[in-house]
Amino acid sequence: MAILTEIQELSSSSSSSSSSSRKYHVFLSFRGKDTRLGFTDYLYQALVNENISTFRDEEEAEIGEELKPELERAIKDSRASIIVLSQNFASSTWCLDELVMILEQRKASNHIVVPVFYNIEPTHVRKQEGAIGDALFKHKQRMDAEKDEDKRKQGPRKLEIWRKGLTEVSGIIGIDTNGRREMVVIEELVKEISSRLELHLESNIPHLIGMDSSIDTVSSWLKGGSSETAEILTISGVGGIGKTSLAKYIFGLNYSKFERSSFIEDIERRCAGARHTRSLLELQKQLLGDIVSKRLIEEHNVDVLTSKIEKALVNKQTLLVLDGVDNFEQVDVLIGTNGSLHPGSKIIVTTKDGSIIEKCALFRMKFPPRHIKHALHGLSDTGSLQLLCWHAFGGNDPKEGYKEKAIRASEYCKGHPLALKLLGSSLYNEDVEAWSDTFDMLGTGEFQTRVQKVLQISFDSLPSENCKELFKHIACFFVEKDREVTEAILKGCGIRTSYGLKKLIDRCLITTLGNILKMHQLLQEMGRDLVRRESPEKPWKRSRVCSHEESLYLLKEEKGTTKIQGLVLDMKMLEKESLHRSSSDANSEFQNNDLNTIFGLGLPIHSVPKFSYDHTKKIELRTTTLSKMDNLDLLQISYVKFKGSYENFPKGLKGLCMNGFKLKYIPSDLPMENLVALEMSYSNLTQLWKKPKLLRSLKFLNLSYCKLVKVGGFSGLLALERLILKGCESLVHLCDSIGGCDNLVLLDLSNCIKLKKIPSTIIKLKNLKKLYLDGCKASICTQSSHTTSSPISQFVPRSPKSLLISLPSSLVELSLNENNLFNESFPADFSSMSMLKTLSLDRNPIVSIPDCVRTLSRLEFLSAGGCWDLKSVLCPTSTVKCLTLNNCDSLVKITLPPEISEPPYVFYHDSRLLTEVEGRFKFQDIDDEILCSLGWKLLQHVKDHNVVIRDSDSSRELTTFPLQMYCEYGIFSTCFSGNAVPDWLDHKINGPSISFTMPLSSMNKKIQGINICFVHTGSTRGVKSQLMSIVRNVTKDRTWAYISNIIAFTETGEDIVWLNHWMFGNNELEHGDEVSVGILSFGPTIVKECAVSPVYNDKENDDDPLSYYKSWKHIIGGDLSCFQRESGEYILMMEFLIPSLFLPTCN
Repeated sequence: MAILTEIQELSSSSSSSSSSSRKYHVFLSFRGKDTRLGFTDYLYQALVNENISTFRDEEEAEIGEELKPELERAIKDSRASIIVLSQNFASSTWCLDELVMILEQRKASNHIVVPVFYNIEPTHVRKQEGAIGDALFKHKQRMDAEKDEDKRKQGPRKLEIWRKGLTEVSGIIGIDTNGRREMVVIEELVKEISSRLELHLESNIPHLIGMDSSIDTVSSWLKGGSSETAEILTISGVGGIGKTSLAKYIFGLNYSKFERSSFIEDIERRCAGARHTRSLLELQKQLLGDIVSKRLIEEHNVDVLTSKIEKALVNKQTLLVLDGVDNFEQVDVLIGTNGSLHPGSKIIVTTKDGSIIEKCALFRMKFPPRHIKHALHGLSDTGSLQLLCWHAFGGNDPKEGYKEKAIRASEYCKGHPLALKLLGSSLYNEDVEAWSDTFDMLGTGEFQTRVQKVLQISFDSLPSENCKELFKHIACFFVEKDREVTEAILKGCGIRTSYGLKKLIDRCLITTLGNILKMHQLLQEMGRDLVRRESPEKPWKRSRVCSHEESLYLLKEEKGTTKIQGLVLDMKMLEKESLHRSSSDANSEFQNNDLNTIFGLGLPIHSVPKFSYDHTKKIELRTTTLSKMDNLDLLQISYVKFKGSYENFPKGLKGLCMNGFKLKYIPSDLPMENLVALEMSYSNLTQLWKKPKLLRSLKFLNLSYCKLVKVGGFSGLLALERLILKGCESLVHLCDSIGGCDNLVLLDLSNCIKLKKIPSTIIKLKNLKKLYLDGCKASICTQSSHTTSSPISQFVPRSPKSLLISLPSSLVELSLNENNLFNESFPADFSSMSMLKTLSLDRNPIVSIPDCVRTLSRLEFLSAGGCWDLKSVLCPTSTVKCLTLNNCDSLVKITLPPEISEPPYVFYHDSRLLTEVEGRFKFQDIDDEILCSLGWKLLQHVKDHNVVIRDSDSSRELTTFPLQMYCEYGIFSTCFSGNAVPDWLDHKINGPSISFTMPLSSMNKKIQGINICFVHTGSTRGVKSQLMSIVRNVTKDRTWAYISNIIAFTETGEDIVWLNHWMFGNNELEHGDEVSVGILSFGPTIVKECAVSPVYNDKENDDDPLSYYKSWKHIIGGDLSCFQRESGEYILMMEFLIPSLFLPTCN
């Protein structure tokens, strides 16, 4: 039987604040003569290999010896104990005393105990039979023969303590080795203890190996300081040195200790480019949403959002991480300028420039916050070797025969984590000869620094020139770009992208997030430097020019050549750089630490003049400057003023980006015959062109946020796959010729607020899969339609026939957000869209999910978030995997189809009135008939109590409710303040676990279920704590683990009594079954007492008050197949289903 793993969605600090200061992760208790040279030795090595610090006593005690003081300290200094119970375990008084002390530690703290039944039956331990019983009998004989009277008198009491300890440990969920391979058991045990200790939050091994000193420094800062003031920590260092990894680790370990927390990642890159303001808005909304626990922020003004963030930060003690800051203004916008932060708040900033933070407004206040700096300089020799070995061999140590080579390789990297990762990955599973070849390459005098050599090795190890050219193209032009668009453009340039991208991903040179290409900044700089070295002083002699300064100089001086394949110039970005350069502090501590210089990426360029802000505003370029670039494939020139004929543009362009284009239409003489992608967002275009063009290669056309009035001429766009007109607020006409774009896959008309009609010809688009009409006021229907408050109602008229001729049947994704749609706006039938998988109806005044949605036979993702009039929701089809109903202010109940095989994941953040998801959970007032059926007695005195609860699936604020019952999976729960379990429960024990044998009813009544009660220490507001209840039928080898969907608090921090009733059916529990119950805490609370009592069916012939709940499908005794982890093992929580969800894609 596999041991049960705790689910790790919960708070990362479950071991309490003292756990991080404990010396060991695990104390290993075992009988040396049974397992020291076998099982225990292998287990110890496996634990150590996984960086689990483990105490193992090397000495063997004689019978009768007292437990050594150092062993007592080791148990108390450990977060967990593994007890290997073997045949001769009980023959050692030392082992028995260890067992008792471990169990005492378990009761006193959150000490984790995992028993291993090694070649011994758990029932023999529980009942002290077999070898266990024989050993205890011999101890009794020895004690009876003891000549020392005091010791002889202590004997019976000691024997009783040992017996109770053996009984208790046998009831703790553990692992039985009988009939199983030892190495399989050990592997499982290591994974289990790592999960229970939440080591994935303590150390992210591929990134944090060797960073113990920094972890200790930052952790000490976080725990120290004054609770009366806020503090800021700056973590600085060059790219790839581990700043983000360290911040993530610290955040993951500590975020639950604060009232609010937020991690804003990769600010520098997200705020780069022309969309700086829009990116800041997104970051502000993320931050404000995290602080006020609200997912939907309806505000689009940077200054207003800054003010709201300031007010929120004053009211909540917050842990905030601002990752990748490169400008002090970003800090001012994100956290404000008034300097008011809640006492005890902590802010961590990661940046390449450690001086940036002190330039922000907070430090211009009369009383600035306390500021600490921590610079990262790389790993030690030992840490470097471990990290390289992790990526090269999959462990912390070199393989046999590779030690010298591994040491030599790690020394080349000079402690740089990213370099170690790249070199190790490139040598993964390689033979000795490959390692030698690598050293030969590193040994050449070609490169200036060792880190640069490592980065170069990763590049040189690519299997073809095609892959190398692809890497350079991505580094220069396509980081943070759409993968599909990138592949199409570069395929047009003659590059084999599918093969090449796979190789780049395999070698950790790029990654993907969704469909977006990602590359570490240091790798991007290396790729760009490879291009720069083609001609260090003369950019016009390179294959690519991606520096805005160099591009402007090249174009201004008309130095273009046939060598150039790609060029980028963004005048807004250049203006921003000019402003930043002019305002930067010349005495900055990082002034001489340019990334290029530090890592041997070449000297800063002096041959190209720097352009001032005022000068860049006046520049106007001649088009003739492009006439010599006959081999130019990629051209990104945004916000550039041109004069002259556009026929001078290169004729072979595959990708052209001219955001901020100044003219009102695309010039007819612009060569576009070979274009694959054209982007002209934020331009002055009022129409696409004066005369339609035949563009056989154009696949992607992005005209978002333009001033377009009309768009037409689609008859010549035979290959068009994506048309994006998002935010074109002046657009009033879309030409019927769009119906001829047979290859169109995506059409985005979101927020085209003046568009009166969408051509009915879109029905001809047989390949259209994604249609976005958010906030669009257009009508599709060509027939007359009834009038309502919004023209969009005509898009989905009452007549099904009108809809059938309007919407393509090929649609996979349809978005109709924020369109003032009423239920009457929808037709009776959506069956024509039989392929639709994703439907979004957010922020519409519907009162229920429209009936037509039921006809969508393949619908998987349905969203109706922000629909304020929704009071009840019937999930329309059993195919839905994800139902999003966030911010529905009136929502009370969600009903799921009874025939559904796997319950969908339901998001309902900030839907404050929701009390029931039918078949999944329900809140209800205390009902006397139900209380009687549950066997709950003497609760009248607490019926008027109030309890503060928060739904763990919702971001709603803490709310005080009268005492209620909550049912989920056929498990009823309630809670109230108190310090002891009720007297009417049969079996009680101090601590978090209990074992018992199911008794026979006096009248042979059928077992209905069991009541479980436990008392835990109180949890105050702002401290998250949840508990997992585990019921195991040892006899039938079945286990159910349940995490309640609610969290309870008391106003004064007093203890809380939880009362659960588990309904059982289908003979899951029968007379004589051995049953164990355990309560595991995921927070700072401690379970002090637990109790159980069986419940029998007393009303066979009467109406059953529980019949409604018993009719639910996904309950114990019902269909739990989708919650089954292994045979006979069930995890009852919705988060267990999340991995089965997938984002909708169009193939």
